[in-house]
Amino acid sequence: MLTVAVLVLDQVIPFDFSAPIDTFGFARLPDGRAAYRVRVCSPAAEVSAGAFTVRAPYGLEALAEADTIIVPGVADPTVPPPPEVVDALRAAAANGTRIASVCAGAFVLAATGLLDGLRATTHWVAAHHLAAMYPGITVDPNVLYVDNGQFLTSAGAAAAMDMCLHLIRKDHGSAVAAHAARLSVMPLEREGGQAQFIVHDLPPAPAGATLEPLLEWLEDHCDQDFTLEDIAARAGMSTRTLNRRFREQTGTTPLQWLHRARVRRAQYLLETTAHPVERIALQAGFGSPTAFRERFRRVVGTSPQSYRRAFRTSGTTGTDPAPAPGPGPGPVAGAAAAAGAGGERAAGVRAPVGSGPS
Repeated sequence: MLTVAVLVLDQVIPFDFSAPIDTFGFARLPDGRAAYRVRVCSPAAEVSAGAFTVRAPYGLEALAEADTIIVPGVADPTVPPPPEVVDALRAAAANGTRIASVCAGAFVLAATGLLDGLRATTHWVAAHHLAAMYPGITVDPNVLYVDNGQFLTSAGAAAAMDMCLHLIRKDHGSAVAAHAARLSVMPLEREGGQAQFIVHDLPPAPAGATLEPLLEWLEDHCDQDFTLEDIAARAGMSTRTLNRRFREQTGTTPLQWLHRARVRRAQYLLETTAHPVERIALQAGFGSPTAFRERFRRVVGTSPQSYRRAFRTSGTTGTDPAPAPGPGPGPVAGAAAAAGAGGERAAGVRAPVGSGPS
């Protein structure tokens, strides 16, 4: 039997620490014995978990006895972890203990320096904050988890289950992991990655910007075939001036902006209609179904069919839907808000139905 220590700090996100406890708890060896003993430990006897208080039976000394340490996220990941926690994690790592973070728990693990020079992930809303705070880490916001061997990181809360099932399979094989997955009502491997849950907002133009009317017109007519010269003519300026103003006001190029608008239109049609992919490719302005599939996978991280299976609204028909909504609100401004949401539902993100491993 292997020992898993789940480290809970003050303001721990409930799902982040409960998901690993249950997932490892479901694992059974072929003879029926539990595959893991799970211990909840903390530097304090009691810590807040928002709506309730957690009383941890074990202190930090339990980390030294664990085979695997799980580090859940906390409500404000920008607050440095207590020095004794950093020291305990470093000591465990020096002894070869496997350490894995959940969601914003990557910030705690990053504070120890153990992720320096490695690839890591976290909830996509907080990914740019992690990269900014710890430039020595290569942050990948598109995957569900990253396995560096001794150190692992996972995305938003539901991705903790993907990572834990991955660890169970490494420890005890596919049969044990598959049984734990069935009890968790989870596929052993999910298709796609975190990218399909990211809200790809169109780069906004500042209010009153000279390009604002052009952007609205492009979004309304993104199903039409445009060249850069066509867009420039519509704007009444040269292509060179158009490119410069697009960079200044949106941070991207006209054609890249148009590609993103078309993908957003396609996502809406996949979610709300039963139209075949070939028809949606035309409705969204792509020249061919092949070009549509390639661009969609590049931006969203999965195929149009897989996206539809994950996010299609029940009861949709083959009729044309109401016009697609315009760009939604931007991403959550702070990592604290991202972590506080506790998972892929943060910032209005769609529920994780069908993603996949890194």
